[in-house]
Amino acid sequence: MLAEAGASVAMVARDEQALQETEWSIQDKNRSAASFPFDLTKIDKLDELFDSIHRRLGQIDVLLNNAGTNIPAPAEEVTEEEWDRIHDINLKSVFFACQAAGKWMREAGHGKIINMSSQMAFVGYYNRAAYSSSKGGITQLTKSLAIEWASHGINVNAVAPTFIETPMTEKMFEDTEFKKEVLARIPLGRLARPEDLFGAVAFLSSASSDMVTGQTIMVDGGWTVW
Repeated sequence: MLAEAGASVAMVARDEQALQETEWSIQDKNRSAASFPFDLTKIDKLDELFDSIHRRLGQIDVLLNNAGTNIPAPAEEVTEEEWDRIHDINLKSVFFACQAAGKWMREAGHGKIINMSSQMAFVGYYNRAAYSSSKGGITQLTKSLAIEWASHGINVNAVAPTFIETPMTEKMFEDTEFKKEVLARIPLGRLARPEDLFGAVAFLSSASSDMVTGQTIMVDGGWTVW
């Protein structure tokens, strides 16, 4: 979506093959894309990563922090290893990616940062104590960075979706009772699709959101309205 809107896109993920395939699909549409295979939990290497992106593209205008994971489990069964894994990816890597990209944005005097939060930052739910706390941290991190970096022309916002149909959630929705219970909480009556996030991301990436900062846009089908 961002490439089709005219952006030169730098993609970061651990799956090198998936990155390459996505890069080719973007280039097939005569748009610019570059892949950077990387494990975002390697915090000490993030500065090098964003320096490489800046050298390759010449500037960093928008950062979309979209990496995330979840290990559903009852609170009493969550291990320290599971807790750390969730927070390392969902929260710690986000902060330090913001720090690394923010260096170039502050130098340029402008930038847009979009953090992927969740409705679980605002409501409680079963078997998601670790995940919900990591996403709650995203909400507060977004507000804090928005205040600190406003004077540098950097807007920091977040998008908070409901359950999305993705390969990561496909298995959990094989439980028909779970899916039925989730759908009963969404007034619009369906799960989200990845493209349901495009509008919010496009808005927060563009000049149309220049007076919006520190906010979280809910894309939850009405879940949090109850």
